[in-house]
Amino acid sequence: MTLEKLKIAVIGVGHLGKEHARIYSEIPEVNLVGIVDINKDTGEAVAQRCNTKYYSSFKEILNKVNAASVVVPTRFHYEITKELLKNGIHVLVEKPMTGTVSEAEDLIKLSKETSTILQPGYIERFNPAIEAIQKLDVSLKFIECHRLSPFTFRSADIGVVLDLMIHDIDIILDLSKSKVKKIDAVGVSVISDKEDIANARIQFENGCVANITASRVSFEPMRKIRLFSENSYISLDYHKQEAIIYKKSPELTPKSIITENTDVSTIKDLKNFVFGDLLKIERIKMNNQEPLRKELESFVSCVNNGKQPVVSGEDGIKAIKVATIIKEEINKNLKLANVSC
Repeated sequence: MTLEKLKIAVIGVGHLGKEHARIYSEIPEVNLVGIVDINKDTGEAVAQRCNTKYYSSFKEILNKVNAASVVVPTRFHYEITKELLKNGIHVLVEKPMTGTVSEAEDLIKLSKETSTILQPGYIERFNPAIEAIQKLDVSLKFIECHRLSPFTFRSADIGVVLDLMIHDIDIILDLSKSKVKKIDAVGVSVISDKEDIANARIQFENGCVANITASRVSFEPMRKIRLFSENSYISLDYHKQEAIIYKKSPELTPKSIITENTDVSTIKDLKNFVFGDLLKIERIKMNNQEPLRKELESFVSCVNNGKQPVVSGEDGIKAIKVATIIKEEINKNLKLANVSC
């Protein structure tokens, strides 16, 4: 017996939405029913490439699909996602899930009432290196993130915290395994009327500290995260798709061979000594996997099999709550700076 394909639509086919459409059109279990976009030329072009139909309004597909990807500007997330959920349609909504905490809470409540899946689109959760790190039994002490990019004029309706930093906020909240204790943040606007550069320091109740920097006015792109625990150091470069884990050798530790009386200058190659003798190096193979494809395939599988998504609505709201506090701290510090001037 042939199972009926999952009927899906993509709402919004800009830079990222057109990739959603392309991937859905290639998944055997999916019937890409339609493309929705307010720009007729763009929508029709993507629909033609993906061998599907174009619609000018998402309301035209409400009785035609079982699931949808919402890939429109953030200010429209709540309105469209709410209407889809009310009609019993499963939704993958790109990050951030909504612009406010109250809107996110409303969508989560509605998702439960209608027994529909609500999955925020946090693509980094499906990065093979992050998946490998999540399987490690490590107690993190310090996390450092840098996510920098040139200004693209996309997502201009939100600042860099909700645009870029929220990816790392989600990852950090998932990896830290602890509640947030304190948040400090600063930021400035450069090109837009929102914050374009931001830095946040998050302290967790378990003692872990995270330092996050995000910028969308940098000349060179950078997407890196470094994780430090008592027995390991993990370096992940999203942009280069490289990840290295340095693990302390259980047979040999600095305390056992270096004492107060040790003359470090006598060690001929200190760098090789530290990274060769004391640490074992493990490289994580990325295999050129496409995280977005894994994310969408996971969403399809959850809908077809009634499973909970890897990233839940509750995960989405946690990230929004932290992002909201960071934005409030930035605004507070900006006001204080203006007063002092």
